[in-house]
Amino acid sequence: MKIAVIGQSLFGQEVYCHLRKEGHEVVGVFTVPDKDGKADPLGLEAEKDGVPVFKFSRWRAKGQALPEVVAKYQALGAELNVLPFCSQFIPMEIINAPRHGSIIYHPSLLPRHRGASAINWTLIHGDKKGGFSIFWADDGLDTGDLLLQKECEVLPDDTVSTLYNRFLFPEGIKGMVQAVRLIAEGKAPRLPQPEEGATYEGIQKKETAKIDWDQPAEAIHNWIRGNDKVPGAWTEACEPLQKLTFFNSTLNTSGLVPEGDALPIPGAHRPGVVTKAGLILFGNDDKMLLVKNIQLEDGKMILASNFFKGAASSALELTEAELVTAEAVRSAWQRILPNVLEVEDSTDFFKSGAASVDVVRLVEEVKELCDGLELENEDVYMATTFGDFIQLLVRKLRGDDEEGECSIDYVEMAVNKRTLHMPHQLFIGGAFVDADGAKTYETINPTDGSVICRVSLAQVTDVDKAVAAAKDAFENGRWGKISARDRGRLLYRLADLMEQHQEELATIEALDAGAVYTLALKTHVGMSIQTFRYFAGWCDKIQGSTIPINQARPNRNLTLTRKEPVGVCGIIIPWNYPLMMLSWKTAACLAAGNTVVIKPAQVTPLTALKFAELTLKAGIPKGVVNVLPGSGSLIGQRLSDHPDVRKIGFTGSTEVGKHIMKSCAISNVKKVSLELGGKSPLIIFADCDLNKAVQMGMSSVFFNKGENCIAAGRLFVEDSIHDEFVRRVVQEVRKMKVGNPLDRDTDHGPQNHHAHLMKLMEYCQCGVKEGATLVCGGNQIPRPGPSNSMVIAMSQPELSPDTHTCCSRTLCLIESSRPEVQQPQGWTVDATAKGQVP
Repeated sequence: MKIAVIGQSLFGQEVYCHLRKEGHEVVGVFTVPDKDGKADPLGLEAEKDGVPVFKFSRWRAKGQALPEVVAKYQALGAELNVLPFCSQFIPMEIINAPRHGSIIYHPSLLPRHRGASAINWTLIHGDKKGGFSIFWADDGLDTGDLLLQKECEVLPDDTVSTLYNRFLFPEGIKGMVQAVRLIAEGKAPRLPQPEEGATYEGIQKKETAKIDWDQPAEAIHNWIRGNDKVPGAWTEACEPLQKLTFFNSTLNTSGLVPEGDALPIPGAHRPGVVTKAGLILFGNDDKMLLVKNIQLEDGKMILASNFFKGAASSALELTEAELVTAEAVRSAWQRILPNVLEVEDSTDFFKSGAASVDVVRLVEEVKELCDGLELENEDVYMATTFGDFIQLLVRKLRGDDEEGECSIDYVEMAVNKRTLHMPHQLFIGGAFVDADGAKTYETINPTDGSVICRVSLAQVTDVDKAVAAAKDAFENGRWGKISARDRGRLLYRLADLMEQHQEELATIEALDAGAVYTLALKTHVGMSIQTFRYFAGWCDKIQGSTIPINQARPNRNLTLTRKEPVGVCGIIIPWNYPLMMLSWKTAACLAAGNTVVIKPAQVTPLTALKFAELTLKAGIPKGVVNVLPGSGSLIGQRLSDHPDVRKIGFTGSTEVGKHIMKSCAISNVKKVSLELGGKSPLIIFADCDLNKAVQMGMSSVFFNKGENCIAAGRLFVEDSIHDEFVRRVVQEVRKMKVGNPLDRDTDHGPQNHHAHLMKLMEYCQCGVKEGATLVCGGNQIPRPGPSNSMVIAMSQPELSPDTHTCCSRTLCLIESSRPEVQQPQGWTVDATAKGQVP
């Protein structure tokens, strides 16, 4: 068909391009006149193709169509007018001229929300469904017969921009092409619009967008998002009064009012509260909403959390490579702002004539310049001058953008030829905060018994706050809205940051847990990094299945499964591999789209808190990861009991595991994953390679100081080689060095903490009393900290050292005949019956 396209903007441009790809002949394009020397994208695209372009400032005068305009239009011989996005009033002489008439795109489900601000009013009214209509133009305002409609779900925090970009823009383009195809095939319907349910709302302008505070929080939230970005919902606040425009609103369902500074707002039910998360506002129902961004009276956009902060953040010093990037971006600004002679740091993007369509162009050009950069339209509004934009861009390229900014009170220590920066507070909702009541405890360096620092001691109320933050992030935050592929990209970035901080993490692990530094590098931290990379790759591969079933004739059926995240997961980790056990559990939860509340072991909290810091730097949204150092009986118990926690992952003793399972069942039938204590046997026969058997036997017991869930707690050695095996083991053990885990020649660091050492000594003493023979060790080494020598005991299956999970460097040798070890059911049942191993 011969088509005349009448419209403007990127939407008009895309419809034009798709119609040409469909094989239609666009005989002319009618668009708006150039503004500030810049042509509309639709006109630019048509000019490149050699299609006639007309830019009439008006189509009629005194209610009559201009004859010269009508003549130029009629000369084209169009068979159909397509109006994808048109802000001008087109005379009926033009509308009715083509053989097929004219079709118009309208961004609402007509007859609801007729008028120029349809998307705004869809959100302001809190509609659960939105969409677009393509209708046949008539002489009314959006009253013509319907040709095609498509609907979508309106999300609770959708703004005009997000709804348009997610559905109305991409699906609208497809809809216009489909409508033209139906017309060409002679299949296009004409369905009269019903008058029932019809509404008409006026155009939203700045002067009409003032917030009415005498309404519920949800209505205020809808008003703000319904005016976001244009024209912008505003109010007067502060003393003296100034006009503030609010953007990026979400409902706060936690019920907890965060601490912050009061912001007086005349007419509001209560003053606003500026918090670390943003500006809390109240409706007349005392419910809350959170605003993330504020535009000041001078047009500058800031984070709401920074409203009372007078000083700007310090400027970054750019590297040579970053300076090259900055100049390339400056050239992009210059192309978009042709009326600006020279783009300087003070050049304001919008004050220089840029419009919303230019924001999209700038974002796409910069993303093309900086491969892999995650940049959104929102970022341009947050940094409107070139200097601010470059600072924001460089922070993002460095992985230190706004999502990762956080005030951290570090404990700094010069250790292992480096300066450690260790967070020591609770991590809740993306911020490091003190525990309720400012309670703290000492975390001890097991190497010398010295105090590393004081760490915030979480209370039950802190668990409730962390779970609320995790629930809000899961249900309302960005985490649940991003694609699985983007989620994987964030986890890859987190793994990269862990690798960049690998030496620091390993040093903290040695300092706080007594792990040998070289082992911590390879295993504690190295395997943690690989775990996150592994699960990052799984993010976009979590798939359901289709299931063949018998058809319910004459109907045909489709049965499928869809895997969804469960929600908030409580992660309770042990002290033997503080970071690795965190990673094994957390990486899988995050990959599936869950949020987590992590309780590290009370004696080893520091790598978990450093990990929390890295999640911010990686851009993991706030509230997705929360870390609560504290006691298991208090924090672990509350997580198990909490009704909003949907799954618990626990590694620890069998006794505690049983208790957790019971609590999870009683509270809300949580899903539970338990990794509990064990007493693994290793059987060595007489026909073995004895040298290899000695090395493997020792490694199976002594790896990571014996603090290993799968350590071989019992070695059954065939009687004919027993004595020689013992002799060689003792010989090798005496060569091992127990000492400072940061020394490169140290084989074993101290036991993890003093209470654990005392329990091990008790096991040894009890075993000797019961008849075991202590061949080597069993004593505390005369040095600071909880260090003991390697223990080698010859024992029998029923004695205490053989039936308790020791998690230590205790090697229990049991002399056995071949028939005995080939029929191990007896001693396995005996150990299990005592309830000491699973």
